Amino acid sequence: MPHVLSSFVRRMKAIVCSRFGAPEDLQLRDVPAPVPKDDQVLVRVHATTVNDYDWSMVTGRPRIYRLFFGFFRPRRPIPGMELAGKVEALGPKATRWRVGDAVYGDTSNGGLGTFAELVAVPESELRRIPPGLTFVEAAAVPHALELAYQSAVEIGKLKDGERVLINGGGGGVGTFALQLAKRQGCVVWGVDTGEKLKAMNAMGFDHVIDYKKHDFTQLGERFDMVVDTRTKRSAGELARALKPNGRYVTVGGDPSRLIALLFARWFGRRNMHILALKSNKNLDELAPLLSSGVLKPVIDGPYALEDAPRLICYFGEGKHTGKVVMEVTGA
Repeated sequence: MPHVLSSFVRRMKAIVCSRFGAPEDLQLRDVPAPVPKDDQVLVRVHATTVNDYDWSMVTGRPRIYRLFFGFFRPRRPIPGMELAGKVEALGPKATRWRVGDAVYGDTSNGGLGTFAELVAVPESELRRIPPGLTFVEAAAVPHALELAYQSAVEIGKLKDGERVLINGGGGGVGTFALQLAKRQGCVVWGVDTGEKLKAMNAMGFDHVIDYKKHDFTQLGERFDMVVDTRTKRSAGELARALKPNGRYVTVGGDPSRLIALLFARWFGRRNMHILALKSNKNLDELAPLLSSGVLKPVIDGPYALEDAPRLICYFGEGKHTGKVVMEVTGA
């Protein structure tokens, strides 16, 4: 039988975005708690993270994304797409989980709104938290690890001992991609800037490149694989950084560049790929590596949920290292 919501969870605290604009305009409000429908479960959020989605959803930029978010104001006023927490209640047709289960996941396929004490999520979007991980650690995993794994391993076919470059090496995806490449004995270059460069050296990057001083496509180096989290260059420029049989995989970046890469692939550049993420697909498979510490999230934080306006700015300025994680008060 579904767990009936108690009166004390009929309202909750959440970060609310009522219009596109500066992240500083976000407000922490008391709002109605969601009620899980059909195959949804209600999750009490213990930790959540800041992602590109949140920056774009709050600012409305790039403007083309308003086709998805809403033309004049966000259709979904609560940001957030990643969580770790405990199942609080079940929808009428939910059977996969029990109340009290510790779960995590990338909820971008229908369970958005994780900057809140409670969120209703399709049960299929959740996975059991691997043994040994805290809620803060678990929240930092689903989106970044899947982007790194699916780009480098599933699409890029990472091989032992290769030369690999990660553009955006100091972020959540980049730090997981580094760990995956190092497991296979690869020599890894990382591109980023600022204070992150010192952290990247400490993490194990063999070479770091400050993008404010050097363009990795013009260094004369050639790579077996490039994983790009910040695509801003043309297909021709990127090709200069690849060996003859090298592979390029992007997980995101400037929309116009991504569209151009799609056309380039259609017209002959078969070694250039745009990742279409399959959320949470490999998490159970990778859980033993997380539990054993072979793969570890790099965490910036944890911070408080009420810090979300400042943290979205911080994320948008690219000053964070690894994943920006917030603990949710009252969880």
